[in-house]
Amino acid sequence: MGNVIPSIIDRASAEAFLDDRIGQGVKPGLERITGLLELLGNPQEDYPIILVAGTNGKTTVTRLIADILGAHGIRTGTFTSPHLHRVEERFSIDGTPLSAEAFTQAVADIAWFVEEYERRSDTGVTYFEVTAATAFSIFSTVALDVAIVEVGMGGRWDATNVTEPAVSVITGIALDHVEYLGTTHEEIAAEKAAIIGDNGIAVTGSLPPDAVGAVRARVDETHARWIRSGESFSVADAERAIGGWLVDVNGIYADYEELHLPIHGRHQTANLATAIAASEAFLDRALDIGALRDALQATTQPGRLEVVHRHPLVIVDGSHNVEGIEGLAATLDEEFPDGPWQLVIGLRGNRSPGELLAPLDGLVDHLWATAADDPSAIDPSEIAASGGSTLGCATTVVDRVPDAVAAAIAAAGPDGAVVIAGSLYVAGEARASLLGTDLRPSGVHLRYEAEIEDSDDEWVDTEDAWIETGDAWAETDGDE
Repeated sequence: MGNVIPSIIDRASAEAFLDDRIGQGVKPGLERITGLLELLGNPQEDYPIILVAGTNGKTTVTRLIADILGAHGIRTGTFTSPHLHRVEERFSIDGTPLSAEAFTQAVADIAWFVEEYERRSDTGVTYFEVTAATAFSIFSTVALDVAIVEVGMGGRWDATNVTEPAVSVITGIALDHVEYLGTTHEEIAAEKAAIIGDNGIAVTGSLPPDAVGAVRARVDETHARWIRSGESFSVADAERAIGGWLVDVNGIYADYEELHLPIHGRHQTANLATAIAASEAFLDRALDIGALRDALQATTQPGRLEVVHRHPLVIVDGSHNVEGIEGLAATLDEEFPDGPWQLVIGLRGNRSPGELLAPLDGLVDHLWATAADDPSAIDPSEIAASGGSTLGCATTVVDRVPDAVAAAIAAAGPDGAVVIAGSLYVAGEARASLLGTDLRPSGVHLRYEAEIEDSDDEWVDTEDAWIETGDAWAETDGDE
């Protein structure tokens, strides 16, 4: 059995190989990922890593760091989770998600090792552990300068915490996944701070006062250099601008003024400052202001306060905990016309819908309760009963996300407004029903595979052609 190579012949069989591990659920511990990576030759040791943890903003900060470093000529790979539409989105090289062909080959490359480890250890590897191992393996086949890796949940026992990161980032601390991470900020901070490596660099966003002690204890234990929001870097000023914010950031090595961040949500300016500090820390120098502005112009954050339709206004946001919903509520109140809003909401896990949705009180006219194709989804009837009571609004149960979105849009009319939230699974299904499943790659990264080594002049021409392609895509996306 152990000598049989799994048959991975196309994208469907590659995805099925991963999906076979979904039933393993969440199993804290590093012994499985450590054993699997040892069989693979420890590919995670082949390149520097920036490891990004935090309750909210992990994916945003990961993408921003990748775009900032990519604009500086640094070759990047990113691993994020979960995906919105296709699993390939989790793995990006130079700002572009893996193709179906490359994904199929990557899974084929590790499939035998996964099954062999499971045979030897007599234990199943989880879905997230296999995807993390796939990412580490993919990155080892590419001449990366750095991999930016998003922690799945927590930190201490997460499958990504098998690395010695050059820079460890904690975007922030709030209460979430309390059944796994603890019920206080201090306990959760201790779990997330466990990603800080010996003699490394720790970059932290704004932290609750009762989380600081746990982070400080880990910093002292590891002799890390601690770069803190409010002390080493900060948002100096932020003003609303077209499609986002105009931001001044005081960085570690320099101040950066009049940065246009094309993302909605005041809280995203703090994520930008954290990403800038992490990029500076990795480079150990100030950033080039032109490259930084190019990076921000090119960055995209699908499913995060994303405007996907204009008439009516439709916003998709994967906010799924109280802090995320608070950010959503503040953004709707500050950046968009007064409601009333049609709220399409689907939730997952062990959550109280009423408590979670309380920040939206006074903003919602009608709640459309639904559920994604997700075994952990909360029954829409429970969401309607609890959420409707808290928000004091009319409710309708619609089983499927696309149908709920269509009903909310019809109810809103061309001059109304719809917001879709609750989980990235809901965001993904809603987004697919309105935009399809394609994601625009970042046009700011250099494409090294196009390099022509025999002629410096030809290399310059090739680079410019890629940049023009990125601009053309941006223009097309804007037209759509």
